[in-house]
Amino acid sequence: MQFGRQDLSVLNNIDFKLPAEPVFNGGVLRGKPAASPAIRLGATSWNRKDWLGGVFPKGTKEKDFLSEYAKHFNSVELNATHYKIYPPETIRGWAEKVSNPDFRFSPKVPQSISHYSNLVNAKDQTDAFLEGLLAFEDKLGPIFMQMSESYSPARKDLLFTYLASLPKDLNFFLELRHPDWFTDPHHSTTLYHNLRNLGIGLIITDTAGRRDVVHMHLPVPRAMIRFVGNSLHPTDYQRADDWVNRLAFWLANGLEEAYIFMHMHDDTAVPEMAIYLAEKLEAATGLTIRKPYIHRENTLF
Repeated sequence: MQFGRQDLSVLNNIDFKLPAEPVFNGGVLRGKPAASPAIRLGATSWNRKDWLGGVFPKGTKEKDFLSEYAKHFNSVELNATHYKIYPPETIRGWAEKVSNPDFRFSPKVPQSISHYSNLVNAKDQTDAFLEGLLAFEDKLGPIFMQMSESYSPARKDLLFTYLASLPKDLNFFLELRHPDWFTDPHHSTTLYHNLRNLGIGLIITDTAGRRDVVHMHLPVPRAMIRFVGNSLHPTDYQRADDWVNRLAFWLANGLEEAYIFMHMHDDTAVPEMAIYLAEKLEAATGLTIRKPYIHRENTLF
């Protein structure tokens, strides 16, 4: 992910500390642990030829990448759906390659809706997209819609009208990037409360150059975090430690589920960071988290 990317030379000068816990979250989290909380860790794609001999055993065929990926992660940020609407047959084929019943696909809303429709007259496209996703059946996780950086609060009425039209029996998350959503208290307060009323989550994107989008607000008792690391720079580990503390606090107070999608500018570093984060979270929370196993023989991992 290039969003918020900074040169490595300036990373030590950035304040990566997570913001203080918002008072707002106290109205969403119940103040005691959920009955069966879950942390789902994932990457942005299973099509990783550069993981061969590392996460994927040497000799793994490309047609088996998804099946192998699901042995190491229990979710995936499905960006392929951002570029086209897939038929149910394709989606069912993906689901059938995953034997892990705890695995969840988290598909991104097509850009034809999020970027090019202005969220007007988008019902037919939305219906076609969602009907295809139903083929995932119980492997369908939260659906997320990423708006462009130019999508400002000036179009909030269109946004909230569209979000209100979405089916209530599916889980949705929203990602906003225009700075005014977070730097203007009027707009941010309106955003958080409207999403809480609609039952829609708000993605937290932790990236070096845009600390405003690390908003830490939970409109629903679930979280989706896009962690954009810098290829195992020392600050990546410090940031991961901070997230462990915050997630442990949220889980102790009623967070039901967290999806953490690992992004790196060099994605060969994703498994290493995922293992580090998962082991720290397991120690802090007592939960068991599916995490990669790296075959160290003849590998650069």
